[in-house]
Amino acid sequence: MRILKENTTAMIIDVQKRLLPHMQNKELSKNLAILIEGLNGLDIPFIVSEQYTKGLGSTVDEIMGVLENFEIIEKMSFSCYDEPTLQEKIDYMNKEWIIIAGIESHICVLQTVIDLIDNGYMPIVIEDCISSRKENDKKIAIERMKKEGAVISTYESILFELCRYAGNETFKTISKLVK
Repeated sequence: MRILKENTTAMIIDVQKRLLPHMQNKELSKNLAILIEGLNGLDIPFIVSEQYTKGLGSTVDEIMGVLENFEIIEKMSFSCYDEPTLQEKIDYMNKEWIIIAGIESHICVLQTVIDLIDNGYMPIVIEDCISSRKENDKKIAIERMKKEGAVISTYESILFELCRYAGNETFKTISKLVK
């Protein structure tokens, strides 16, 4: 089934100052920035979560600098969907497809994906835009997310799928980002 931009939103999960330095994917900030800039060009709205901001810090500056059309919501639950304010925001947006990026793959990302599926949403997990402290934790989490029914993609693949056509300004923007 085709993922259409009109029925898509994106969620950036817990990319925070005290978590990011410990992730095994050292390209995560760069990959996330490309994904976010491409989604901005496609006018995809964002939801940004922060896990216990007082303890883990705010969203990293590299990500804040490229975000447009977003709202940050703090949570104490691991799953974004267990946080009432996030759940209300997701339900209010009423989008079938939810692009998922962030950390940690095997905790907050995994639990959010499972809850989204259980509540009728289709998460698209961007493999090169998620991470964990340990590579095996990410690997096992991706296997579980696939078994649960999530779509696994990469930032380049999802950006071009949402763009659909070459020869327009959005295509040019995305092409420059991924080169």
